[in-house]
Amino acid sequence: MRRSLSGRCNRTGWSGITLDNTREKLKNELLDRLDKGKIPAHIGIIMDGNGRWAKSRGKTRIHGHQEGARRVKGVVRFANDIGVRHISLYAFSVENWARPSFEVSALMRLIRAYIIRERNDLHAEGVKFRLLGRMEELAPEIIRQANISTELMKNNPGLSLNLCINYGGRAEIVDAVKKIMAAGHKPEEVTEELISRYLYWPELPDVDLMIRTSGEMRTSNFHLWRGAYAELYFTQVLWPDFDEVELLKAIEAYQNRERRFGKISEQL
Repeated sequence: MRRSLSGRCNRTGWSGITLDNTREKLKNELLDRLDKGKIPAHIGIIMDGNGRWAKSRGKTRIHGHQEGARRVKGVVRFANDIGVRHISLYAFSVENWARPSFEVSALMRLIRAYIIRERNDLHAEGVKFRLLGRMEELAPEIIRQANISTELMKNNPGLSLNLCINYGGRAEIVDAVKKIMAAGHKPEEVTEELISRYLYWPELPDVDLMIRTSGEMRTSNFHLWRGAYAELYFTQVLWPDFDEVELLKAIEAYQNRERRFGKISEQL
């Protein structure tokens, strides 16, 4: 069962990182300014910068990915605390198979371990879990473990954690078109609504806020369809350093923007 915002957001240490006094004060100030009626329902995060974070500390890229995986727990839990309904994490793209084989193998082991390790804690928090991507190309054990988590958590009331593995926005659209053709739909039947019904997990709503860490300013083939009207937020912070304060900064920036969806201000 989800606990109240005030009852949980003041905790530290649950993500493996304790905020210092200055950081904790800033977090509380941001929480005080938070408009709880304008929390983005669906946040997508491009978790970038693990390798650079590790290199700057004389560590291996694999160490950076391990630290990035540890950061996920805190961000997901805090997002659940403040009322975010869906969070999509870009963990491994269809293009990432081109990386060195040892790094790909390490990432796959890390993903499997994360799914298993965090299952009970996520379930206890009331979180739902699902994978998005071309699952049929993943190792059978990853698929099996993901299905166990999805089934276990399917009726939970909290945030849905969408782990995007072997995912690409173009691939998702291509796969949707193939399904539409296989279903025998005529060209005149194809609409935006129909395409949306054939995306991965079609009940997932559009992305409201898309965050990219590490200073890169592109969306890198992430949620091209659902992110059509997403507010974009880029930060120099590397993913292993992204914490509750950084998430609140992104949400505050989102809340200060005017989302017009093609209209003019006077129509809102």
